[in-house]
Amino acid sequence: MAAASGRGRRANNVVSQIRRGQVTGRGLTRGAQMSETLLKERDRRAKWNGIPQLLKKLFVNSHPNSDLSQCQSILKEISPLLSMEAMAIVTEEKKPTHEFTFPNTYTFDLFGGVDLLVEILMRPTLFSQKKKLKVSDDLIKDCLSILYNTCICTEGVTKRLAERSDFVLYLFTLMSNKQTFLQTATLIEDILGVKKEMIQLEDIPNLCSLVSSFDQQQLANFCRILSVTISELDTESDDKNTLLAKNAQQKNNLGPSRAEVNQATLLNISGFIERLCKLATRKVSETTGPSSFLQELEEWYTWLDNALVLDALMRVASEEAESSTESSDESGLANSSARTQLPQSMKIMHEIMYKVEVLYVLCVLLMGRQRNQVHKMIAEFKLIPGLNNLFDKLIWRKHSASTLVLHGHNQNCDCSPDISLKIQFLRLLQSFSDHHENKYLLLNSHELDELSVIALRANIPEVEAVVNTDRSLVCDGKKGLLTRLLQVMKKEPAESSFRFWQARAVESFLRGATSYADQMFLLRRGLLEHILYCIVDSECKSRDVLQSYFDLLGELMKFNIDAFKRFNKYVNSDEKFNIFLNQINSSLVDSNMLVRCIALSLDRFENQSDDMKVAEVLSECRLLSYTSQVSIRMSFLFRLINIIHVQTLTQENVSCLNTSLVILMLARRKGKLPFYLHTLQEMEYTDKYPGFILNNFHSLLRFWQQHYLNKDKDSTCLENSSCISFSYWKETVNVLLSPDRTSPCAIISYIDEAYMDLEREFSEE
Repeated sequence: MAAASGRGRRANNVVSQIRRGQVTGRGLTRGAQMSETLLKERDRRAKWNGIPQLLKKLFVNSHPNSDLSQCQSILKEISPLLSMEAMAIVTEEKKPTHEFTFPNTYTFDLFGGVDLLVEILMRPTLFSQKKKLKVSDDLIKDCLSILYNTCICTEGVTKRLAERSDFVLYLFTLMSNKQTFLQTATLIEDILGVKKEMIQLEDIPNLCSLVSSFDQQQLANFCRILSVTISELDTESDDKNTLLAKNAQQKNNLGPSRAEVNQATLLNISGFIERLCKLATRKVSETTGPSSFLQELEEWYTWLDNALVLDALMRVASEEAESSTESSDESGLANSSARTQLPQSMKIMHEIMYKVEVLYVLCVLLMGRQRNQVHKMIAEFKLIPGLNNLFDKLIWRKHSASTLVLHGHNQNCDCSPDISLKIQFLRLLQSFSDHHENKYLLLNSHELDELSVIALRANIPEVEAVVNTDRSLVCDGKKGLLTRLLQVMKKEPAESSFRFWQARAVESFLRGATSYADQMFLLRRGLLEHILYCIVDSECKSRDVLQSYFDLLGELMKFNIDAFKRFNKYVNSDEKFNIFLNQINSSLVDSNMLVRCIALSLDRFENQSDDMKVAEVLSECRLLSYTSQVSIRMSFLFRLINIIHVQTLTQENVSCLNTSLVILMLARRKGKLPFYLHTLQEMEYTDKYPGFILNNFHSLLRFWQQHYLNKDKDSTCLENSSCISFSYWKETVNVLLSPDRTSPCAIISYIDEAYMDLEREFSEE
């Protein structure tokens, strides 16, 4: 026992010496420095499975002047030892809990295997163009495969590789070779996922020619990599994503971010957007044939990265196992069926997985600084009509028994490719429509004519963007994309995860200057009744879904007397109305945009009360009658100011501040601003918090000035959402913040000096 213990200590001593050498750079840094005798002696006791000896042999055969011909046979011996451990992770979804969970990959890394493979891969960079060293495709594949398996199994390897910027950029050059593309792309994706600093695409050698050399499948795979390079890295936790923190960050960040520079780099690649649009809209039947497709899947399976393939193969195995218990005739039929159906099913899922990546890249570019340039291109390349043609058969297809899902997930899981495609599609529609005149490309020619007729009958001017829409670029077929979306939205089950995204996508179509024709187009298709059913009858509990419904309802009803009439017809009892109010009051942060819409609409309708139709709805509509009570508006105002503070303002809840401002602007128009401020003061005293609300509101408005009067800030959203000029917004804030204690419209006039706390500097604490 003592001897065995001594042998264990000596083995551990070798490990600790290597580890120390790797950290300090002195002494023993890799296994190749140890003698063959010592390695053999320690190997059996330490259970290294001969890996250190193989690495020493590899080192000897891979010196700069060697032809590397012997290296591949050595790697063939090493590879199975590591792939076995990587397979355990892929198939069993195991995660390495400590460094010895997967001893072979740990040993391989410990004895310098990772660094040695990097040296072998980068050996051509040591030679001039004239004396170019050729590393065989098979050797490159083996090196990449082993590196990837080590990254999977041994913690820290991926981060170490990510720190080697020269190696990361060199990997991109390997993507030009079709034989090694898949392995290279997969390793790059893993490395970029952990890299602290985003790479600059313009640093990649010959990027334009590299991208131009990709076939469509390679370009789709490349989009997986691009997604990491064009999205802003969200390294902060949620509680740090305050507007204060973002504003401070923007002050420090002069010039465009790395992600924005990368977006611009992509847009400068000739034909890039056009190819993405073709990829996003191609049909499954246009993809590669079954033989080459299955050959590629076999590569993925060997590569151990595609859990989808494993899932498919396991399904075939289980089907064959079941069929073996049947009669011979039935068994043959079952096997034949499985083998003929599987490739097409996998082919569809393969295409879906690609489209998810492509749509994501297009979506990010649509939200970037070059948004108008991207809009122009994707309109020209007919992305929207193309997606419309795919809608029924691919994007919103029905699940079937043969539908494949990611290994370890079910077909209703948010991680499955089918679900991901739908969500990415809806996000793209939202980004495409949001405050942009191209949104009318979501309709077909007949539906555009319908908008014109609605405007004509209402005796209002036709929206200029509708008139200017290029009819050759709109959706074809019997229904446009927006109409198709409404149809599936109305059929969506109550518990569906899509409800949020669907509502967001439709709401973005209504955003911008309020259009009566757009609202009526959607009202005619039963959208208001569907939303009210979800809020009132199904009593939706999801906060995210409720917020998206309230926001959509606000845009749909704003200034539209017909919408309020329809609302009253649906919410036709006190019971229903009370449920609706409870949903609003349960979270004012979620419903404040609807509250703003009701207040604005009520104000306009009161100014149109000589119109018989308006007067009738004003007198009959429960919602308008309820909101017309000053006590109700004051209650909303008090709560809106109370639930937000400068330190907790985010992009999500800053709308509460703007809604409270809208209520006060409407009061100011009618000369009632002093009354509202005085009432707020009384409500403070009633709640035994004198000065608390008004001090808080004063701070919020000071922040509002800093935030919205920034020269880079776009104020048109505030104008469009309220139909109140931005100059009136600024005036009202100035009046409220006046330092004159004798002014009846200044907040300071309603705070007793004993409770005044106005001059604090903003901080994130």
